Amino acid sequence: MCTFIYSIHRGNPGLRLKASMESSWLTEELANNKQNITSGTQSGSDLFNEMKNRFLSFKQHKFLEESEHFQNLAKGQAPKFMVIACGDSRVCPSNILGFQPGEAFVIRNVANLVPPFENGPTETNAALEFAVNSVLVENILVIGHSCCGGIRALMSRQDEVNPSSFIGSWVVVGKNARSSTMAAASNLDFDQQCSHCEKESVNRSLMNLLTYPWIEEKVEKGVLSIHGGYYNFVDCTFEKWTLDYEESVSRKGSDMYCLKNREFWA
Repeated sequence: MCTFIYSIHRGNPGLRLKASMESSWLTEELANNKQNITSGTQSGSDLFNEMKNRFLSFKQHKFLEESEHFQNLAKGQAPKFMVIACGDSRVCPSNILGFQPGEAFVIRNVANLVPPFENGPTETNAALEFAVNSVLVENILVIGHSCCGGIRALMSRQDEVNPSSFIGSWVVVGKNARSSTMAAASNLDFDQQCSHCEKESVNRSLMNLLTYPWIEEKVEKGVLSIHGGYYNFVDCTFEKWTLDYEESVSRKGSDMYCLKNREFWA
């Protein structure tokens, strides 16, 4: 939406002409917007036709051919993974990691952040509660990715958060990742700092997971593991690691974490 202000003085023909020109511009702009909306609706119809064809293809070649599997899923789910990923359209966990229906309970948000327990309820920790306590997943995997807009917003933000900005109020969850990135990578340019923070925010989220009593209890008992991942869609590589719970807990209060089982898939 475009907003403009103009004034008219009856004794000033120049201002009247300016107002007339602006009014004409507004009429033309509204007409163009209407045309664009109409055009968008038509292309939208084409998009939904394509979506329909994809769904029918899925039904024919997947659902019907594996009907027994899907009938079992209709009775309940028992995924081994809980995945927390970014809402970025370029990062689809099922697509890049090959998860099939019933294999992963997925929640996606801006910048794949996990807020600490004390922050209160969000859709992310509501999904965590359900996946861990009801579905009984055995692994939580937090996936970061390259060129993350949410992380850029985090790294660009000022110390004071604009209360009217939903994005700013959300990405502040990653403030510790931002602080540690600025301390460790202050000599790098902004893009490199963002790349560093994309991974650092994953590790901070892994530590935030341990602030949930029912998650830490299961991790301590060895029935739940916490993992981090990083998908670089520029060169199509994936990094995976696991939080070393015992070592990380032993350093509690030191703002440190320990990782193990690092792998690089290329």
